[in-house]
Amino acid sequence: MKQLETSNAGPVWHFFSQICAIPHPSKHEQQLSLWIQHWAREKGLAVDEDATGNLKISKPATAGMENRAGVVMQAHLDMVPQKNSDSTHDFVTDPIRPYIDGEWVTADGTTLGADNGIGMASALAILDSDDVPHGPLEVLLTIDEEAGMTGAFNLQPDWFNGKILINTDSEQNGEVYMGCAGGVDANFNLPIEREVASGQMAAMKFELRGLKGGHSGCDIHLGRGTANQLMAQLLRHIGQQHTLQVSNFSGGSLRNAIAREADCELWVFATEQDEIQAKAEAFFRQHQQLLSVKEPTMSLAVSRVSSDTVPLSQTSSQQLINLLCALPHGVVRMSDSIEGVVETSTNLGVVRTEADTVSVQCLIRSLNDTGRQQIAEQHAAIAELSGASVSFDGAYPGWEPDTNSIAMTTVRETYQALFGKLPNIMVIHAGLECGLFKAAYPDWDMVSIGPTIRFPHSPDEKVEIASVDDYWTLLKGVLAAIPAA
Repeated sequence: MKQLETSNAGPVWHFFSQICAIPHPSKHEQQLSLWIQHWAREKGLAVDEDATGNLKISKPATAGMENRAGVVMQAHLDMVPQKNSDSTHDFVTDPIRPYIDGEWVTADGTTLGADNGIGMASALAILDSDDVPHGPLEVLLTIDEEAGMTGAFNLQPDWFNGKILINTDSEQNGEVYMGCAGGVDANFNLPIEREVASGQMAAMKFELRGLKGGHSGCDIHLGRGTANQLMAQLLRHIGQQHTLQVSNFSGGSLRNAIAREADCELWVFATEQDEIQAKAEAFFRQHQQLLSVKEPTMSLAVSRVSSDTVPLSQTSSQQLINLLCALPHGVVRMSDSIEGVVETSTNLGVVRTEADTVSVQCLIRSLNDTGRQQIAEQHAAIAELSGASVSFDGAYPGWEPDTNSIAMTTVRETYQALFGKLPNIMVIHAGLECGLFKAAYPDWDMVSIGPTIRFPHSPDEKVEIASVDDYWTLLKGVLAAIPAA
């Protein structure tokens, strides 16, 4: 990574390396926060931390820029902790290990944290600079964006003076975002009964691996498989001709990441194990062919295991399988007004089996409250039919586009002047914090930019090196072009 520090975006890569070295998964951002606070105070910058854990760092305008509108640069402190099944990485204690892979930077078997580490690094680089002209500047670093937007939900009013907010959490070079989807979590609990399996039954295990996963907003339109749904469909296929009792179903790890892996332990009649394995493998081959372009590395391992776990009853097993098969996953509706943009989607994110219940976490996203509520009602109806309960929490609003935005106009004109072409003005299906900021700062004029990041929320996450150069050039240009207040 050192060689990147001599590039145009060298200051960004310098701070990104520092960020990668300090563990900062969601709910565990304090170590990184303390390092940033210490660094900022050594620079002589004003630093403040609110009761929630959000940081504000202030820097005076450079000479001659004092009359410009105040800018708030914003990023989030946390990263998504996802790793490959063979990785021993501990996100709470171990540093991320980034490396250069051709034209990209990626990490060794884990998420990279370019989402939103590059944006955070760019904010620190601006604070550190002596040669980047800007007006009055404040940096907002929020906590827990990936796991619940806790920092944005609790942002206190009258804390910031800036009128223009630059969110750095977008993931496509050449695109300027001026709106985003809102969302809500759907949390299912299915009561289960356990029943000792017949003495003629034996345990088997199905392990689904190798799916790409990805961001449940940015990547939901790509048509990738979700391990939870594929495993449930496999079990339903087997259960149509064979008696089975599920003893454990586990899949996915985050409600905002497409599930890459799923495991299921089940009991079947011992005399039928060969036939069941053959049917499972045949079913998998059909879906492997169906998803050959999108999921070329997915695999299914079928094994016979020794188990002392008391399985679910046949009735509870069937209820669980039906629930998971019935829950929707993927794009529900494309936008009528914005071509190529997903309006509404849902992600079947996490399944966990406990002693007397199975929990399922889904994340519903929509550009409008009506779409979000419609899918929430569908989830509620499925819960009622399956005998489960469902609660909805963590709802956050979308960010409605403002066609008169001075911030958007400034970014668009600066981009055209620097690169000789207009950027794409977009609305993103991912959930940015901007919609929540409007509660405390209704007059903020907001825009979101960033470099090209592929496959966030998965161990395949990578950031394009050239796009970081462009992003850094654009960011400096925008700060210099902010109009007078």
